[in-house]
Amino acid sequence: MKAYHGLVSLLLASATPVFAVDRAPVVDAPAGRVSGTAAGDVRVFKSIPYAAAPIGKLRWRAPVALPRWSGERAAIDFGPACVQPQGGSTTIYSGPPMPVSEDCLSLNVWTPANAKNAPVMVWIHGGALVSGSSREPTYDGRKFAERGVIVVSINYRLGVLGWLAHPWLSRESAQHVSGNYGLLDQIAALKWVRDNIGAFGGNARNVTIAGESAGGLSTLYLMTSPAAHGLFARVIAESSYMISMPELRK
Repeated sequence: MKAYHGLVSLLLASATPVFAVDRAPVVDAPAGRVSGTAAGDVRVFKSIPYAAAPIGKLRWRAPVALPRWSGERAAIDFGPACVQPQGGSTTIYSGPPMPVSEDCLSLNVWTPANAKNAPVMVWIHGGALVSGSSREPTYDGRKFAERGVIVVSINYRLGVLGWLAHPWLSRESAQHVSGNYGLLDQIAALKWVRDNIGAFGGNARNVTIAGESAGGLSTLYLMTSPAAHGLFARVIAESSYMISMPELRK
């Protein structure tokens, strides 16, 4: 019997470090306290809101920053994609149906377990500005995090909710313009990264924005926007294209 109890004690003692390694990580960021998941040497935090839900009076408006939330927010599941067409004809962006919502302004973070002053890459998904999501499996940031890079993937408003320009909306805007809501979302996400990524072990002065197709186009727009000045240091534009606009030719 003594031998039995000794064996049980030994097994429990040897098991303790395993549970310690996989314990849910918690980060107390300026935006609020979040708990995520652990997978080996990578910590993952999903669906962290970076702006208020753009619904009701906030629809077709610039994104509004959130106050710090109270308590601890569970960041363990991906949030919904922004509203977009689903089904229909097959395109290169087609995939299985996914949950969509207007309340979609969130981001995901993959970070090395012991990150300190790590470089950051913010990924902007493609999809012709009408489809796509940060929750797509292709955009999993684990491999980058395993190599010491923090990855942040973001959602932004799409289609008519993200890019509608109309004289009535312009008259209601302090800047007297409309139609750039998706781009303003991206800038709001970058401001969130600037203010919060240090709590995840990242270097806010070493941020690279990257995107493919419409995401690549977005990075080029961000390069020209005074509102995005100082929010990133480098750009990776994959398969991007440029739409000629009078403002871009100045």
